[in-house]
Amino acid sequence: MVWDEPEPVGRDQARATYLAVKRAEPTDGPSHEPGDGPEVVKELPGEVRRYPDGHVLVSMDLDSMDELSARVLTIARAHGLVCYDPQRDLVHNVAPLGVYEGMQLHTGDGMIVHDPDLGLVDDVLGTLSAQNPFAALVNFGQHFIQVSPGYELEYKEGTLIRTTVAELEEVRRAFREYATGDRSFLTRHEWTQ
Repeated sequence: MVWDEPEPVGRDQARATYLAVKRAEPTDGPSHEPGDGPEVVKELPGEVRRYPDGHVLVSMDLDSMDELSARVLTIARAHGLVCYDPQRDLVHNVAPLGVYEGMQLHTGDGMIVHDPDLGLVDDVLGTLSAQNPFAALVNFGQHFIQVSPGYELEYKEGTLIRTTVAELEEVRRAFREYATGDRSFLTRHEWTQ
């Protein structure tokens, strides 16, 4: 679901908004016709339904979910809209972003997000499991940081180094520092090659 929010929203708020909108009646059926409303409606893939207060719900089948979700997110971001993914229970805000243009968030369950917002990165790190066995922030050709369940952190900028941390909050702190260009996580932990 995509909609306009003046400020970034948390996952709980996005989920509650989605559930409330799902209970409402759509303002129209599937549509991609010219003059049919906000420009974003015409650009979105899948089955699109508009709801009151500018909420737009995009339905898609599971086989094409990853590809279509990426397209919906790209379109939503281009229009400055929040995007909530109910399958993964993740919210994509327009900001705040990291400092590396083109940085990608990769997950073990197949999600790839270009220029992820920092709140999404925090939320994704909380989903590490057997179904989502890693999360990585990647700046291709430069460096990356990744983590797997058990909180084994790996960082590569030339040489691959590893450390294990005890708490999810420390993983989130390291990822946030990495995304914002701060390398404090490198001196805070003991790393091995």
